[in-house]
Amino acid sequence: PRFDLLYHKENLSDDELIEFEVLFMLAWCGNYLRRENTLVRGLIEKAKGFTQADKADLLKNLSAFVQTILPFYATLQKEGVISISTTPFNHPILPLLIDINNAKLANMHTSLPDNPLSLKDDAIEQVKRSIVLYKKTFGTKPTGFWPAEGAVDEASVAIYKAEGLRWIASDEAILFRSIGDESRSNLYKPYRFNDMTIGFRDHGLSDLIGFTYRFKSGRDATDHFMSVLEPIAKVDNPTVFVTLDGENAWEFYENNAYDFFTALYQRLSRAPWCKTMTMDEASKLKNVGTLQTLSPGSWIHGDFNTWSGHPEKNRAWELIYQTRRDVDNFDGKISDEVAEKVRFHFLASESSDWFWWYGDDHVTEYAFEFDALFREHLITIYRLLGIQPPSDLFEPVITHKSSVSFLIKPQSSISPLIDGKNSYFFEWLGSGSVDESQLYSTMDRVRGPIEKIYYGFNKKSVFLAFEGKMVGLDTLGLELQVTIEETGEKLIFAMDGSFNSATSHLAADERVELSLSRSYFKALSSVHLRFEIVQEKTIIQTMPGFGSLPIDLDETYARNWFV
Repeated sequence: PRFDLLYHKENLSDDELIEFEVLFMLAWCGNYLRRENTLVRGLIEKAKGFTQADKADLLKNLSAFVQTILPFYATLQKEGVISISTTPFNHPILPLLIDINNAKLANMHTSLPDNPLSLKDDAIEQVKRSIVLYKKTFGTKPTGFWPAEGAVDEASVAIYKAEGLRWIASDEAILFRSIGDESRSNLYKPYRFNDMTIGFRDHGLSDLIGFTYRFKSGRDATDHFMSVLEPIAKVDNPTVFVTLDGENAWEFYENNAYDFFTALYQRLSRAPWCKTMTMDEASKLKNVGTLQTLSPGSWIHGDFNTWSGHPEKNRAWELIYQTRRDVDNFDGKISDEVAEKVRFHFLASESSDWFWWYGDDHVTEYAFEFDALFREHLITIYRLLGIQPPSDLFEPVITHKSSVSFLIKPQSSISPLIDGKNSYFFEWLGSGSVDESQLYSTMDRVRGPIEKIYYGFNKKSVFLAFEGKMVGLDTLGLELQVTIEETGEKLIFAMDGSFNSATSHLAADERVELSLSRSYFKALSSVHLRFEIVQEKTIIQTMPGFGSLPIDLDETYARNWFV
C-alpha cells in the first residue's frame, strides 16, 4: 500500500524518494531473500521511514547476493541436479542470419527483404562467443543450447554440432512439420537429427505454466497440470519436454510462483508414473526418433514472421545488409581495437529484440526508442570507420504506431440484444473493449480464437461480446468459463449455439454474446472477470491477457455529460 501511494503521488520529497527507491528494491526481492536475508527482513518489518544509509546497505547486500547466484547454479549442474543451457550471444534468429529465405520456407506467404546476404559467419561467431562466456562463467563448456526463440534449421544445427553440443530444444510445430504428421504420440520422445538430440516441447503444457497458471492457486494449477500430464503416461515410454521463457512468468504469479512450484515438485516426485530428468539425461536416452529432415521455424507459430515479413522488419534487415556491404568494401586500415568494436555493433544489431518491436504484432511505449537504438549500432559502425553514415540510417524504420489503447472503458450504459450477431451499430455503442491483439509485449504465445472483447452493463445485467476467428468453433465442444474473482464463482457455458436462463443468456453465431444478471455480483460495487475457453481439460485461451477485466458497476458516466 505504501509503495502504491508513493507511485501515484505527483511530487515526492527527498525522503519520500528514498523510501520509494527502497520499497521498489524490496518488492523485487524474491522469497529466499525475504526469508533468509536479515537486512531484507528487517527493512520489510520497518516498512517506512527509510534512510539513505538503508538504501546503501540494501544495494550493497543485494549486489553481494547476486554474485552468488551463478556459482550456485554451477554447483547444482556439477551435482547433476540441473542442466544449464545458453543461447547465441546476442539472441539472434540464427536461421535468418544464415539464410533469410528460411522465412519463406516456414511461411510461403511471407515477403522477404531486398538484396539479402548470408550472414553465416556471424551466426557461427554468435555461437562461439556464447560458448566462451559460458565457459568463463561456469568453468566448463555447455552441452546444450536453447536456440533464440527455439528457432532452428538444418544449417544452424550443423553449427551447434561443429561446436561440440549434444542437444538443443525447439517447438512441437517444427517436429510435426518435419515428419508431416501431427499425431500427439509422435511428440513424446527425443529426436536425433545430424547426431544432435532435439527436445520438442509440448506447447500446450508449456503455455499453461507460462501464461495460464498465474491466475490459479498453486494447488489448483498443480492439480490441472498433473491431470493433463498423467494421460500422456499411457504412451509407450514417453518423454515430455516442457520449455518456456521462464524468466518472464514468475512475477505474475502469486508469491512469485513459490507455492505453485512447491506443490508441483512435490506431486511430481511422488507420482509413481513420472520421473523428472535434465536435458543432459534426456540426450542419452535410447528411445529416440530419427529425423531425415528438419523444417525451419521457431516456437512462435512455427515460423519467423515475428522477425521478418512486415515492411518494417524487412527494412531493418536491408539496413544491416547495406551496412555489411559497405564494410566489406571498405579498403582503409583500422586497428584491432576498432575492428572489435565494429564486430560488437554488428552482432548487437542482429539481436532478435529489434525485429520483435518492429511491425504491428507487439506493442511497447518505447518503439521509437528501440528503433533509434537499432539504427545507432549501424551508424556507429560507419563512424568507427571514418565514413559518413548514409542518410537512410537517420530515417526511422517505424512508419506508424497506433495510439489506440488495448483497454477502453465503457462510455455509457448499454442494452444490446443477445443474438450472437452484429445486428445494428448502436446496440453496443458506448461499450468498453479489450483488444487482445494489442496485449503482446515481451511475451508471446499461440493466440486463441478471441481477438476482441466488448463489455458494458445497465441496471439489470452485464453484457459481454467476444469477436475473433469464429468459423467452426461451434463444432469443437468448447466451453466459455467465466470466473468472478471477488467470489470465486465459476460460470460455465457451452459455446455451441445458445443458452437462456433467468440469470444468463448466451448466443454464438457471428460472435459470442453473453448477458449476466447483476444478481451474480450481489452487493459488489465493482467486479473482476476472467474468461477461459476450454476444450475438455485443455485451456485454449485465457482472457484478458493482462489478468482480469475490471468493471465498475457504480459508474454513472456523469463525467461524459456536459451542459
